[in-house]
Amino acid sequence: MNIGKIISINFNQFKVKIFSEITGGLVNINGDIYYFGNIGSYLKTTNAVGEHIICEVVSIFDSDSYNEQKAFNVDGHRELMLKPIGIIDTAEKFSLGVGIYPCLYSDVNIVKSDDMEKILGTIDSSIDHIHKSFDLGISKNLINYPISISIDNFFNIHSAVLGNSGSGKSNTIAHILQNIYRKNNNSAKGSRVILFDVNGEYAKAFPKNLNANIKIKYYKPNIISDISDKSNEIDYYENFFMPHFLMTLDEWSAFLLATDVTQRPFWDKVLQETYRFYKIATAQDEESRIYINYLRYKLCELLFNILSQADTDTSRITTAGASILKIKSIIDSNTNLRTKCKKESLCDDINNLHSKCTINYGNNNDNLNDEVKEVNKKVNYAEVQKILDERIQNGEFFDYKFLKISAEMALLEEDARANRQMRGYTATMMTRLDYFLDNYECKFMRDIPEGVTNPTTYLEYIWGKDTDKTQLIIIDTSELGIDILETLTSVISRLIFAQRKALQNDKRREKPVHLVLDEAHRYIKKDFKYLLRENIFERIAREGRKYSLFLLISSQRPSELSETVLSQCSNFIIHRIQNEIDMRYINAVLPYFSDDFVNKIKQSTPGEALVFGNCVSMPLHVAITKSEPEPNSKNCTISKEWFKN
Repeated sequence: MNIGKIISINFNQFKVKIFSEITGGLVNINGDIYYFGNIGSYLKTTNAVGEHIICEVVSIFDSDSYNEQKAFNVDGHRELMLKPIGIIDTAEKFSLGVGIYPCLYSDVNIVKSDDMEKILGTIDSSIDHIHKSFDLGISKNLINYPISISIDNFFNIHSAVLGNSGSGKSNTIAHILQNIYRKNNNSAKGSRVILFDVNGEYAKAFPKNLNANIKIKYYKPNIISDISDKSNEIDYYENFFMPHFLMTLDEWSAFLLATDVTQRPFWDKVLQETYRFYKIATAQDEESRIYINYLRYKLCELLFNILSQADTDTSRITTAGASILKIKSIIDSNTNLRTKCKKESLCDDINNLHSKCTINYGNNNDNLNDEVKEVNKKVNYAEVQKILDERIQNGEFFDYKFLKISAEMALLEEDARANRQMRGYTATMMTRLDYFLDNYECKFMRDIPEGVTNPTTYLEYIWGKDTDKTQLIIIDTSELGIDILETLTSVISRLIFAQRKALQNDKRREKPVHLVLDEAHRYIKKDFKYLLRENIFERIAREGRKYSLFLLISSQRPSELSETVLSQCSNFIIHRIQNEIDMRYINAVLPYFSDDFVNKIKQSTPGEALVFGNCVSMPLHVAITKSEPEPNSKNCTISKEWFKN
């Protein structure tokens, strides 16, 4: 329907004169109501080659200065300012941008539903289409027009949902997943989604009574017993475990707040020694003997270092005696360790060495040195070198109970080298180690689920044995501190990335995995506070698409997010953001962001969002459909709470 004529053309704006007989802001075309008089609504015109130019209304005003001649039937006073967005070409394909502009006095027409279908690429309502798109909400530009998003275009690349607290991010994510999982004929049985639920709110959106046909796992670290939440009808949370032996040196260093210069190399040594102590205590006889031979070598090296120092005999022998007793207490602290060492006569060697720590008139007369040489003759150096050449691999099993023993052994070695400052340098790290060993919050890292001995068996535990049917995993991390949260999300994501990267050929495209990162600014940081040398999320953002591993990021503070991760996202659902720092950051990271976008985002009400990227052919202002049920993220009604009976 023709509603007016173009009376002025600039490269980024068209002025339109509305016909006098067109009143109000809506028209009825064959029973369908179309709105055109509101800011953000769409109109179209045509250029010389027959392409339809889609425009957005950016201004509405009244002008009585126009001449009174009735040329081209332009005799009203109402005018619109339009911003060209893109074109529908003669093949009925939509693309952003305008190449050939319209002529002066070109007709301006209503954008109808069939035009929107061409713009958005809407397909028919067949079963095949149902499984290719999800319903997002209602267009705010073309009022009451439903917006569907291509599943492939949204989920085959990284996406971000951004907005202030209370703007509707949680509802958006819950609605998208609900809409996908509640489709008929399959219910996305091939999906694998892990949602890090930082605020503990998503379980309410996926109660089992409404999702009986979906395989969902609800995890929570450190729960004392099964939780029965009858209000949400969630039968239970499973205890979530993330065994310590799965952590890399980087992840340990970040968790222990270890610095690169001294503490990181020290902790690397501790991890190697921990594995060796564990092998002494648990390996079969021959393998255990080899590791005890290594421990005998370490004992002799330690004493040789002490005895080589330029001190008096009294000082050297006193230090050596204290070190021998400390090693004896280390061995005695573990029953299996003591039994194995006793069997290989290492305990006897230690007793003999300690008996030689005597001083007569300030002189030991080389008694201890001679005894160390005797003990050293028992050392098989070829076996020692083999152990020194081996390094514990990432994900190789060891018992955390040997960490303290190994740390103390490493400190004794530093003391023997007269590097007595090391205890001071590592004090903070050792305090963090005590926190790991003793604090209940770290219990889920110390405990090990049955049958988990390596990364492969751990991922089987995460997904369940029947990986073909596990579709959605919700990990409630709401009770964890920020440092542990950073470690947990990093370890899980790294293990999944490593598993995906190991796949070959077409296997890389099978069973894609999506990580939904709630409150992502807490653990995908851009600044120096992120202690991990390599931010695994940055690596996934850069390389994950090749291995069908994708990120869906949710954050209320985009300015605190890693620039790398945010810039690698190709789809954005941005709710209201009023913080200027966050807006400037988004504007800087996303070069195609415009002032029009900024204004729409600032003016959005809760539940509304600007959607742009690969998933839509042009930016859309959308009222997101409310999830049902909603996540547990509603605001408190203060007056109701204050004045309730």
